[in-house]
Amino acid sequence: MRFPISAAQTTLGIYVFARVLDKIRLAAAGELPAVYHLGVVPGNRTFDDRVCRFLGIDFAALRQRTEEGGTDEEILEWAFQNGTRPDAERIEIWNGFMSKRGWRDNSGFDKDKADAGFAGRDDIQTYFELFDAEEGRL
Repeated sequence: MRFPISAAQTTLGIYVFARVLDKIRLAAAGELPAVYHLGVVPGNRTFDDRVCRFLGIDFAALRQRTEEGGTDEEILEWAFQNGTRPDAERIEIWNGFMSKRGWRDNSGFDKDKADAGFAGRDDIQTYFELFDAEEGRL
């Protein structure tokens, strides 16, 4: 089984985007583990949903464009042309928010961390770290 790449992987300086594309590609190949959310989940703000809202694009359109092929950078340039091109400050704010998601917020992180079997791991304080721990990178 292959896991998606880390949420900390950047594409043109933006966190999470590469992971979303990797999940789309894995799903298209029938290799995305069933426990992963893909796209928009009603009642749940997924990272996929958040990155699409940040860029002003629809997830279904992003999925279609990704399945057509191309590099992560080419697909992000497509997103900029069809949505919003954030400036450096907005990218800095985005990256700061996403990289700290779960740390001292009301995201439900503690429950998700416990459900994943990492309740006793004080070194795991964000979703980025939780994903990496679950996927064997931490």
